[in-house]
Order: sequence, then structure tokens, then C-alpha cells
Amino acid sequence: MALPVGMQVRIWSIAAAVFLVVMWFLGDVILPFVLGGAVAYGLDPVADRLERWGLGRAAATVLITLVAVVIFVVMALAVIPTLVEQAVALVNVAPQLALDLQGFLTERFPSLMDENSTIRQSLVSLGEMIQSKGGALVDGLLTSALSLLNILVLVVIVPVVAFYMLLDWDRMVAKIDDLLPRDHAPVIRHLAYRIDRTLASFIRGQGTVMLVLGVFYAVGLMLAGLQFGLVVGAIAGLLSFIPYVGAIVGGLLAIGLALFQFWGTWLPIGIVAAVFFAGQFLEGNILTPKLVGNSVGLHPVWLIFALSVFGTLFGFVGMLVAVPVAAALGVLTRFALEQYKAGLLYQGVGGVEGVGGVEPDDE
Repeated sequence: MALPVGMQVRIWSIAAAVFLVVMWFLGDVILPFVLGGAVAYGLDPVADRLERWGLGRAAATVLITLVAVVIFVVMALAVIPTLVEQAVALVNVAPQLALDLQGFLTERFPSLMDENSTIRQSLVSLGEMIQSKGGALVDGLLTSALSLLNILVLVVIVPVVAFYMLLDWDRMVAKIDDLLPRDHAPVIRHLAYRIDRTLASFIRGQGTVMLVLGVFYAVGLMLAGLQFGLVVGAIAGLLSFIPYVGAIVGGLLAIGLALFQFWGTWLPIGIVAAVFFAGQFLEGNILTPKLVGNSVGLHPVWLIFALSVFGTLFGFVGMLVAVPVAAALGVLTRFALEQYKAGLLYQGVGGVEGVGGVEPDDE
């Protein structure tokens, strides 16, 4: 006999409260385990594919780990230092860019750029603000990353946790399935499947789209000769999960920088613009249909809200768990609405047609 609904609500409410308390008090402690679990979840389909090709689970996990180590070493030696260097340089050059824009406007619109004009004061203050705030942001990110995600966590604990979780992923899922309440197991499995589809759509599919676009933009802009091509490409790739925002922000930033760098030489400026048009074509016609597909994803507004709330309340760990929590809440909300529309409260005694016993008008 199933538990009463009121008792079930109390049990699940207590479980949610315990989850939030653990997040609040043990956020820094569980951070490597959350990161390791996220890595294992993302790589589990790769391990399953290797198993279907004939490798054992242990061999597949070892092979994935070796490839990941090689990629990490290459990134650490070749890409990350250049990315940080360009980001710092872009922040430092912002005041000069503002002065160049001021000179450009002064030359063409002298009446708008007198010493007391609002536009001139705004440009000067904008450049100084970007330099001070941007520099503080870069330094803060670096120092906080070194204090929060220290070398031990990055190099040892997270890979070890990810390795063992990836190795035992299928067994962990089977154990959890065995602990499900028997009366509700089919419904829970169905909801878990829908949550997994949503997470797979965003984390695996959209994450791959972001990575491919970031590499495409960065390589294209660097080949075009743009001074800050790597950091602009990284920004455009990271923001590409919000439709059109990544292309608009990255495109405006890249074209604006290209105008200052290549003014009077229109071919490089046209190449920079063509890179972003090609990236949008690649995303809309190839990457998103193939990698994300038609599966139900996370609405960008809902995702941004979840990231803001969990990041504010629980810090970096909260931002990591915001995506799966947002996916679960979205699926549960849609399921609740389906149950409501199939129930008597929505349909009424007379069903969908003739609600409340009143026949619909023929006209």
C-alpha cells in the first residue's frame, strides 16, 4: 500500500531541505565531487560507445582518461596562457580604444565632441571603468580560482573522482534504480529519462556546440589577423547557448576591434564579419540540428535565472548544480501540468467537451 500523498510530500520536502543545507555548509568540500560527477556524466556516452565497439568498461575508462590528460596538457601549455594574456591586454587597451573612438567622432562630428559634451565624458569614463573593473575581474578570477580550485583539486582529486565515477557509472545507476519505491518506480524512471534527455541536450549537445563555435571563431579571427581573436572567440563561444547573443556580442566586439585595427583596409574587416556569418550558418544548419536535435532543452531565460539564484546562494558549486536542478524542475513542472490537464479539476465532470455538462456552442 502506497504512502499517503501528504506523507510523500513531507518526505520529499525534507530531502530537498537536506540537499540545500548540504549545499550551503559543504559547498567547498563537495566541489571536487560535483566536478568529477559532471565530467563522468558527460563522458559516459563515450564509454558506452567504446564498450559497444568491444572494449571493457575499465579499458574504455583508461583510454578516455589518457586522451583527456593529453588534451589538458596541450590546453595548459598552449591555449590558456595566451587566452589570459589577451584578456588582460584587452582590458588594458580599453581606455585607448575609447580615446580612438573619441577622435573618430571628433573628426566627423565636431559639434558633438566638445570638452563638456556628454558623449566625450561618457567615453572617457567608460574606458576607465572597463580598465579598472575588468582588471579587477581578471585578477579576482585568477586569485579566486587559485584559492578555491587549487592545484591539488584540479590535477589530482577531480580526475580521480571522475575516473572512478565513470568506471562505476552503470553500477551506480543500477543501485539507485534498485532503491526506488516500487509503487512509483515506473514514473520516477520516466521522469529521470526526460531529465536525462534535457541535460544531454544542453550539457552534451549544446556544450559541444559552444566548444566547436568557440574554436571556429577563435581560429577564424586569428587567421584574419585580429589582435584579440582568441579571447573574442572564447566569449562568443561561451555565450552561444543563448540564441543570437553569442554571435551579436562577439560580432560587435570583433568588428569594433577590427575597425580600430584595420581602419582603411576593408578586406580584413569583411573577413571578420564573414567569420561570424559563417559561424551562424554552421550553428543553425549543421551543429544544433545534429548535436542538439529536437530534444527538449532548457529555455535560456530559465537557465540564466537558475544560474543567478544558485550562484548567489551557493557560490561556484551552486552554478554547477544549477543546470541539473533547472532541468529537473522544468521536467517536473511539465509533468505536473500534464497531470493537471488530464485530471478532473481541469477537464471537469463532462470531460474536455462540454465542461461542467454544458455542450459547446455549434457556431
